[in-house]
Amino acid sequence: MSISTTPLRIAVIGGGFMGRMHAHAWRTAPRFFHLGRPIELSVLVGRSPDGGDVASSLGFDSYADDWRDVVDRDDIDIVDICTPGDTHAEMALAALAAGKHVLCEKPLANSVDEAERMADAAAAAPGVSMCGFSYRRTPALAAARRLIADGRLGEIRHVRAQYLQDWLSDPDAPYTWRMDRDRAGSGALGDIGAHSIDTAQWLTGDVITAVSATMRTFVADRPVMAQAQGLGGVGDADGARLPVTVDDAAAFTARFAQGALGVFEATRIATGRRNANRIEINGSEGSIAFDFERMNELEYYRADDPAGEQGLRRIQVTEPEHPYAAAWWPAGHGLGYEHLFIHQAVDFVHAIVGGTDASPTFAEAAAVQRVLAAVEASANHDSVMTPVERNPR
Repeated sequence: MSISTTPLRIAVIGGGFMGRMHAHAWRTAPRFFHLGRPIELSVLVGRSPDGGDVASSLGFDSYADDWRDVVDRDDIDIVDICTPGDTHAEMALAALAAGKHVLCEKPLANSVDEAERMADAAAAAPGVSMCGFSYRRTPALAAARRLIADGRLGEIRHVRAQYLQDWLSDPDAPYTWRMDRDRAGSGALGDIGAHSIDTAQWLTGDVITAVSATMRTFVADRPVMAQAQGLGGVGDADGARLPVTVDDAAAFTARFAQGALGVFEATRIATGRRNANRIEINGSEGSIAFDFERMNELEYYRADDPAGEQGLRRIQVTEPEHPYAAAWWPAGHGLGYEHLFIHQAVDFVHAIVGGTDASPTFAEAAAVQRVLAAVEASANHDSVMTPVERNPR
């Protein structure tokens, strides 16, 4: 890798949950990894009345309240988009046209048309672009991908993915932009189901070609937000409510190009499940299983073990030989959620310095968008579901 003293100057658009997480990642990455270029947090873009204080606390040199004034600046090299989905296309297209490197949070856009325009623009632009499917940077999942790529599972037959959260299980959990279809594009499907789709296609090296789906909105309206806290917050005490225009839960079966059968579920109302991002892949010669609530562990099964020794074994993915782990703590000292974003920043900068593509590319993210659209189309098409016949009595 080439080494340069010229810094990469970063503008992060969005000062909420994701913007803060990305800022933390950019600050931390060069302290543990050799990047090949110094990093400068140049400007945070947001709409907070105390934005200047927020920017300073996160390590930025300055604050701006209009992204349009930032993407064309000569002193910005990377534009990092951490805003709701309805803004992604306009921001990314402008940044790409200005010759910037672009990191955009998932899902890439709110529609296939937007995603494909972004992918086309990224392919033609001089800069590096990447979509932030951060779970790819979990060491255990990256280790699973190595096993699958090495043929250790044999022919892939089943992909079983669930993403279960419960932060909207209370019908009085307040309304946020994630409940607004115009801003978010979809609900649980795009917010967390997109991760499962990307993870499944990335792990298997295969693509989903057909789906059969159902979706539900269990809570039709929610209280107006009075105070934000984390993903949710506290509802307005006066009883005002707003209509929910996205799904609470989505479930679908899928067919993969190479013949595997997939079963997917995404919900934000699974009581007791805080962030259960799970995937199991069964092949002719073995299986892997992963649950993000135990993110430093991977379960692995070999079908050729002696009968008396067979069973899923637990691999603690903290050894220096495991992806990303050598840069961190002694073996057995696990990592956390924030490390995914640090690894994402590392991989993105390495692509810039090395002059290579950064995966997932916008084209890969657009492929996920096409699956999301197919799931929604299937769920909206009543004839896709065949009624179960009842014996008359």
